[in-house]
Amino acid sequence: MSTSEPAVVAVDVGTSAVRSGLFGLSGRLLRSARVPRTAGVGDLFDAAELLAGVGASLRELAADSRPRALCVSAHIGSVAVDARLDPVLPGGGWSDTRGLDLLRRIPDAQRAALLASAGRPALSGGAAALALALGGLGLRERVHAVLSPKDLLVAQLTGRVSSDTVDAAYTLVSDVRTRSWQDDALRFLGLPGSWFAPQVEPTAVVGEIHGDGARCTGLPEGTPVVSGGPDGSVGIGLLLGDNPSGIADVAGTTDVLARLIDDPARARSGAVVNPAMAPEMWTAGGATGMTGGAVARWRALAGAVDDDRLAAVPAGSHGLLIFPSLSGERFPRWRPEARGAVLGLGSDHGPAEILRAAQEGAGFTVREGADLLDPDRGLPLLFAGGSARSTHVAQLRADTLGRAVHVASDPDVTLLGAAALALVGIGEVRDLDEARDRLGLTFRTVEPRERHTSRYDEVFARWSAARESGGAAG
Repeated sequence: MSTSEPAVVAVDVGTSAVRSGLFGLSGRLLRSARVPRTAGVGDLFDAAELLAGVGASLRELAADSRPRALCVSAHIGSVAVDARLDPVLPGGGWSDTRGLDLLRRIPDAQRAALLASAGRPALSGGAAALALALGGLGLRERVHAVLSPKDLLVAQLTGRVSSDTVDAAYTLVSDVRTRSWQDDALRFLGLPGSWFAPQVEPTAVVGEIHGDGARCTGLPEGTPVVSGGPDGSVGIGLLLGDNPSGIADVAGTTDVLARLIDDPARARSGAVVNPAMAPEMWTAGGATGMTGGAVARWRALAGAVDDDRLAAVPAGSHGLLIFPSLSGERFPRWRPEARGAVLGLGSDHGPAEILRAAQEGAGFTVREGADLLDPDRGLPLLFAGGSARSTHVAQLRADTLGRAVHVASDPDVTLLGAAALALVGIGEVRDLDEARDRLGLTFRTVEPRERHTSRYDEVFARWSAARESGGAAG
């Protein structure tokens, strides 16, 4: 296939694979590649493997002319590196707790101020926690910077160290309102400000691929690199653009939910606030605990059941309730100790009822977050990610939420979102809304069915009450 058309390259570094795509400036996908991540990503991961996976994916992509730009999105996490940008210890994913005990020792007043500026409802692991832990590990003198996985890749490809404003927000020491580092907090925590790279917008061109980067990736030296951002946030940016009249849901192992707000002070309690991909806007929302991941786990245990059989199970799964919190609850309840549970299992429940109840539990988890973001329940859900591939799941999501669901024509919005950021970064389009149109992303609407929604209101109330009484306790 000829790729002589001017193009941009997008990369999505997920927890299980690296995907890349070559997109013509017309928005057409010219070529794609996927390389599995052999080391996997749990609480910890092999940060040295990141660049090798990205390089393998881009070499397989085999762009045969100089792209106009490269943009990378990647899962959130933290990696401490030395002056040569080599990791000094394993990287940490979103559930990394190294140093979290040290953060919890901060006096209440300072902790409250830190969380308020960071736009976080609760302490979690991440760059600040990892940075605190480095002293006890005897590594402090070796550290040059603490970076997100995406920012590490950009630095390794360009030699320029920077942090996009959204990845910076996940460190806990960035002020999300001003998009700058909390200098007072860094001094209080005893952390060198030099460890935290200058912040840039996700659409900023931060450098060019240097010689080593060109040899690793097969891309021409001098290819511009656009900063990019965290995977869920990049997908949400594409779905929402600058439109505040919807709730984005990128549904995979977890569901990442967000809506746009024009003032961080407007965020409801329990929501994470991040700088948005759209200028002068923020997102309020967060990632749930396991939803799609929990359904996949139950599918592995109960066996495969096709969508037609699942759709035939009545709403409420004949009284069976499943709580999907296999790895704790995140947005909106923030209870890391919570675990999954099954209530009401009887001899008349088979694989279809079990999987349907797991899907309903995932839907109820999303409903909690969506209702917090929009208590009046008037906003539609913009639905993408792996779960959006299923017509049955899309209808079930509409029924359990009692909201219209706008299903994206291409569920892979993280890869498309990285392409969109590249198009904006080089000035090919004005903004993400124009980029979304250029890339051909459209939506079909799935309306909630009144009879099913009425039944799900009853089941949701019972599910919530059972959980609060200890059904999913730690």
